[in-house]
Amino acid sequence: MTLNIEYETEIKLDFDYESIIEKVVKKSLDREKCPYEVELNVILTGNQEMKEINKEYRNIDTPTDVLSFPMIDYETPADFSGLEEEEDNYFNPETGELLLGDIIISVEKVMEQAKQYGHSLKRELAFLTAHSMMHLFGYDHMEEEERIIMEEKQKNVLDELQIYR
Repeated sequence: MTLNIEYETEIKLDFDYESIIEKVVKKSLDREKCPYEVELNVILTGNQEMKEINKEYRNIDTPTDVLSFPMIDYETPADFSGLEEEEDNYFNPETGELLLGDIIISVEKVMEQAKQYGHSLKRELAFLTAHSMMHLFGYDHMEEEERIIMEEKQKNVLDELQIYR
């Protein structure tokens, strides 16, 4: 697995954020039975940068906590069958790794939401990472039925890592 984590804000997290992100990514891949080694980019940024990205890609002029940019068009969520047929689109030709996508997280939102929900910064970062991983696997929460499935999957990842509220 190639996990690129870039920290692009002056606001500092005072714990091993890289370890938390890596654990959540690995557990998410295991739970969804991803049969490939993957390449994934995670960017930790601030609210202003997140606002600009959100405006550019979603036409929403406010910062959000996390954005996911999946590289795969799934028939059904986490269905990895048939991806090799489109090898040029989904795999890094140099490493053979599946190009899963990009996650962008606002460190300021991690801090705000941890305080708002009364849990640790580690838990909030882990939750946003798990949430975004589910989006990279093709899950969504626009419909109630989809939301229930996605929330259960996120919870299972965090529970298995013993990361609780």
